[in-house]
Amino acid sequence: QVQLVESGGGLVQPGGSLRLSCECSGFTFSRYAMSWFRQAPGKERELVASIRIISRNTNYADSAKGRFTISRDNTKNTVYLQMNNLKPEDTAVYYCRAQGPYEYWGQGTQVTVSS
Repeated sequence: QVQLVESGGGLVQPGGSLRLSCECSGFTFSRYAMSWFRQAPGKERELVASIRIISRNTNYADSAKGRFTISRDNTKNTVYLQMNNLKPEDTAVYYCRAQGPYEYWGQGTQVTVSS
C-alpha cells in the first residue's frame, strides 16, 4: 500500500520557520523524483520545490528561492522542506508528490502564517 504522510505543519508567526516531512512507503522511494506543492484557498495548486533522484538537483518556485530548502533522505524514504522567513502568503496546504513510473500524492499538511 502506497503512503505519503506529510507532517510538520502548523501555525507560525511571520518570520518564523517550519520543517515539513513526507515519509513514504509502499514504493521504491529512491527511484522517484519528489516535489512539494501547495494550495491556498481559492487558488490552484502550485509547485514549490522539487528534487531529482540521483543528481539531487533541486528547483524552486521564485517565491521559495532563498527561503525554502528541499532535501531527501533515501535511507529514511523521506523528503523534507525547510521553510524559513515565512510570510502570510505562504499560508496553504502543503502536499508532497512522488513522480516516477507512477505518480503519488500525500494528503497534505496545513501551514498557517499569521501573527
